[in-house]
Amino acid sequence: MVVDDSVVVRGLLSRWIDENAEMAVVASHRNGRAAVEDVERANPDVVVLDVEMPEMDGLTALPLLLKKKRDLVVIMASTLTRRNAEVSLKALSLGAQDYVPKPESNSGITTSTDFRRDLLEKIRQLGGRRRRMHRGAPAGAGHAAQPAAAPTSRFARPGGAAPAAAHAAAAAPAVARSGGFATRPYSSVKPRILVVGSSTGGPQALTKLFGVIGRAIGDIPVLVTQHMPPTFTAILAEHLMKAAGRPAAEGKDGESVIAGRIYVAPGGKHMLLAKGDHGNIIRLNDGPAVNFCKPAVDPMFESVSRAYGSAVLSVVLTGMGSDGAKGAGVISSGGGSVIAQDEASSVVWGMPGATANSGVCSDVLPLDDIGPKIMRVLQGGR
Repeated sequence: MVVDDSVVVRGLLSRWIDENAEMAVVASHRNGRAAVEDVERANPDVVVLDVEMPEMDGLTALPLLLKKKRDLVVIMASTLTRRNAEVSLKALSLGAQDYVPKPESNSGITTSTDFRRDLLEKIRQLGGRRRRMHRGAPAGAGHAAQPAAAPTSRFARPGGAAPAAAHAAAAAPAVARSGGFATRPYSSVKPRILVVGSSTGGPQALTKLFGVIGRAIGDIPVLVTQHMPPTFTAILAEHLMKAAGRPAAEGKDGESVIAGRIYVAPGGKHMLLAKGDHGNIIRLNDGPAVNFCKPAVDPMFESVSRAYGSAVLSVVLTGMGSDGAKGAGVISSGGGSVIAQDEASSVVWGMPGATANSGVCSDVLPLDDIGPKIMRVLQGGR
C-alpha cells in the first residue's frame, strides 16, 4: 500500500513497485485516514507512509494502522527537513520498521536512482521477512544466503546479503561456538574504545543498547556509524545522549576523541579515527560510498583497529547488506573483540548475519544480552 498526498508520487512509486515481479501494489491512498479505513480489506504486507498529508498525517495514522494489523511493516517516507527527521525517528519508536529519505520535489523523486533503489530494497527485505515469519521460518532466514525461490507477495521477496568478510580467513582459528556459530576468544586486553555499526532497525536497537550501557562507558570513547542521511544523524545523536546520559553528537573533523563521549558518524560522511598530535582524533571522509553506504561501518572499524589494536570492542547490530563484516574481520585479525546481534532479535539479519557467518565473532547474542555483555567485558570479565 502506498500512502502519499501527491498523485504524482503515488503513481510513480506504484509503477516502480509493480515493475518488480515479486511485488504488487494492492492499494494507494492520498491520506492516512483513507489508509486506515482500507488496510484490513487490502491486507498489505508493507505500507509506504508519507509524513505530511491532509486530514490525517503519517504519525497519526501509524498507530491506527498497527492496531488493525499488528504485524504490518510500515516504512516512513519523508523529506530531509529537521521536523520530518524527528517525526520519522518518533515513528520508529511507535512501531514503524524503517524510513526512506524522500527528495523534496516531484522531479527529484523521478530522477533519484538512490531513492528508488533504497525504497525497493527495503520493501523487498522487510516484506520478505514478514512473509517468512508467517510461514514459520526464523526471523532472519534468507538474509545471509539467498533462498532458491519464494512466492510472489504483496510487496516482497527476501534478498541475499553479500558474502561474509574476506578477512575472516586471516583471523585466529575459531575455538568455540555461540548460538551455533564458530567464535573466537575475547581479547585479553581491556577495551579502550567501543565501536558500533548498524542500519535497518538500528535507531531502535541503539537507543535500547545505550539505555543499558550508558553508566558503563565513562572511561572509554564510543564511535557509532548508523546508515542515515544528513539531519537524521544529528537527531539520532540527541536521542542517544538522552538514552545514555552521556554527551553525544555528530563527529567533527579534527576533534579529539574523549572518554565518556559518543561520536555519531554524520550523514553523507565516513567517520574514521586517526592519530593526532595529542592523541586520537576524528577524521571525516567525503570519499565514495562503501558497500553502497555513506557513512559506512567498514572504514570506521578498520581505522579504529589501526589505532587501538587488541583494545577494540566492536558490535554489529541489525541492518541490510554486509557492511561491517569486513571491518569486523580486520578488528578480529588485530586481536580485538566482535559481538554480532542474533537473527531472532534483528529487524534485518544482513550485517550481523554476514559478520556471524564469517566466524570472527566472540559472541552472537540477542539484543537484550548485548548490553550486559558489553558491561562485563568493560569491567574485565567475559
